[in-house]
Amino acid sequence: MTDHTDLETKAGGSVGAAFEEFMRAFESYKDTNDERLSELERRSASDPLIDDKLARLDRALDETKRVADRLAVKAQRPHLAGGGVETAALREHRRAFDDYVRKGETANLSRLEAKALAVGTNSGADGGYLVPPETERAVISALKDISPIRSIASVRQVSGSVYKKPFAITGAATGWVAETATRSQTTSPTLDELSFPTMELYAMPAATATLLDDSAVNIDEWIAEEVRDTFAQQEGTAFVSGNGTDKPKGFLDYTKVANGSWAWESIGFIPTGVDGAFPASDPADKLIDLIYTVKSGYRTNGTFVFNRSTQAAIRKMKDGDGHYVWQPAPSAGEPSLLMGYPVVESEDMPAIAADSYSVAFGDFRRGYLIVDRVGIRVLRDPYSSKPYVLFYTTKRVGGGVQDFNAIKLLKFAD
Repeated sequence: MTDHTDLETKAGGSVGAAFEEFMRAFESYKDTNDERLSELERRSASDPLIDDKLARLDRALDETKRVADRLAVKAQRPHLAGGGVETAALREHRRAFDDYVRKGETANLSRLEAKALAVGTNSGADGGYLVPPETERAVISALKDISPIRSIASVRQVSGSVYKKPFAITGAATGWVAETATRSQTTSPTLDELSFPTMELYAMPAATATLLDDSAVNIDEWIAEEVRDTFAQQEGTAFVSGNGTDKPKGFLDYTKVANGSWAWESIGFIPTGVDGAFPASDPADKLIDLIYTVKSGYRTNGTFVFNRSTQAAIRKMKDGDGHYVWQPAPSAGEPSLLMGYPVVESEDMPAIAADSYSVAFGDFRRGYLIVDRVGIRVLRDPYSSKPYVLFYTTKRVGGGVQDFNAIKLLKFAD
């Protein structure tokens, strides 16, 4: 199968060319699937050769979309050292941090951080030194680009280790009243205090002495690029299925109940009616049912979340008028659409199986909260893996459901 590098080379690094390749792949996919459906109508069975071709096109569709999206993000991402007004204190901190990473010199960095240059400063004895603010922004920005749930959830930065948020489970009573009529006292809302502790997430990139001695290498950019994929992978899993112990609590880890019995602090679901599958007849109707389990105030900003294999199954579906319910993104860098709602692909969602919760839908910006503690720390370790220098890089992040009305699930069960 063609990999990302081959596809980028074929597109010549052009976002437009990569997106055109994606659209051509989708047209081929539709033609092949139409052929498969015709075979099913004529013979009640599809041709294995057509099935194999469709599977290859499905993979190609995913690959070309990822390449187009990555090129679009790369084109929009600013260089770390460019733009913005840099104060003398920040310049001094960046130079001191560069000396620490390259040579292990800590005197200037310790002096600066002792003056509380930034919120959440930690001394070397506490486990490292804060990266410069622009490096932290670059890491967080990259995480948003490549971490599926972070791209659609609410994100809040805090300076403490725990963020507590009061939430009104029931609103205050209201009503209409005549101009001169007696006003009855309204009831107070029922509040719930939600707590979001931040947990330590780490990466440990390694560098050679040659790289650290090379003045042409931008150390800030190198650290940001080395840790962002590791951070994104680990936190992406936690936001979906984390158990809340030493990691964020994922939305799939909460108590799940049939939507008709839904109550606060649980996630509602509806069944497909078939164990481990969509119904054979009108399968897209279950997706419509899922959409309308979400209240209208949340449905407006709804997003579908599922993994690649589930997307492959949904991509074949048509509505009652013969139109595909899944549609390609309108442009590179934009999400694909399912029944008019954006799709976010998360490989941490479970594949379709008996009793699996493989499709989520809702307003994740209102439903899920990610809490980032200010500050990313780096501890230089030149001893553990000689001749390499390790950089123990940590950030603190928490997460959990903040509004249990906002997210619903599709359970593949009868």
